[in-house]
This record gives sequence, C-alpha cells and structure tokens, in this order.
Amino acid sequence: MLAFAVDLTADETQAPAPPPMDDVPLDRRYAQVTVDPTSTSIYIGSVSLAMPPFARRNGVYSTDYTARVSPFFFYNERGHISIEFSDDNLRQLMRGETVYFKGRALNHDGEERRIEGRAIPAGAGHGKIKVRVWVGRIELIFNSVYRFTGAE
Repeated sequence: MLAFAVDLTADETQAPAPPPMDDVPLDRRYAQVTVDPTSTSIYIGSVSLAMPPFARRNGVYSTDYTARVSPFFFYNERGHISIEFSDDNLRQLMRGETVYFKGRALNHDGEERRIEGRAIPAGAGHGKIKVRVWVGRIELIFNSVYRFTGAE
C-alpha cells in the first residue's frame, strides 16, 4: 500500500506525458496538399513551376505539373510528379518536425526527373517547402509554401 501512495504522489508532481502520435488517426485534410507556384533562376533565365493540388493515395502525393523556361520556351515541359510521404512523415509534420522526402517526375516525353526536398512546418497545416529537381546534370532548387487543403 505504501508503494501505491508513493506512485500517486510522484504523478502529481510531474506533467502527464502526451499521448503517442503513432495512434493518432490522420484525418481527410491531409489527403490533399496545395503548393504555391514557384520559380528559380537559371544562368540566363528562369524556370517557373506550377502544379494543381497534390492528392495522397497509398503514402504518395501526386499531381501533374507544368514547367515554363524563360526565355527558352522550347524547353517548356509538362508531366506527372509523385512524392513519397508516409503516415509517419505526416505525424512528424504534425509534431512540428522538418520532413525530408524523395520522389520523381516523368515528363510528357517519358524522361524521368529525380526529386528530393524538405517540408518545414510553420503552423497547423502549413509551412515552407524546398524542392530539388534534377534535369540531367542540372539541379533546380524551388522554394515555396504548402498547406493542407483536404476536406476536414
């Protein structure tokens, strides 16, 4: 009986531990994420990147994209982009942690683009995103913001 009383006293002096995030179900708002259009500079021009909202299915966010290269319009391309983003990655964002991710894009000519990046949360459901896209030996770096826009 004395041990029980000691444990009870110890619990009153310590703050309760938060519940583990592994048990938190992911709601539908994480089923879609919007990334604002962005651009980056190249040697004598710029590349702009625009994407409709990404939809998440089986741990992968995907959407189409359009890249416009100025002034070299003949390098413009469109295609499909996929980013691997597990439930654990989403829970990391919910805890306010930076998440690193990988993915790939396939342009309309069937050429693959390697993608790496990181999402840095800035609040509940939004933050900054940095994406690196390799086009051959050229690395393009895009900085933008994201926000989860799925139904709540």
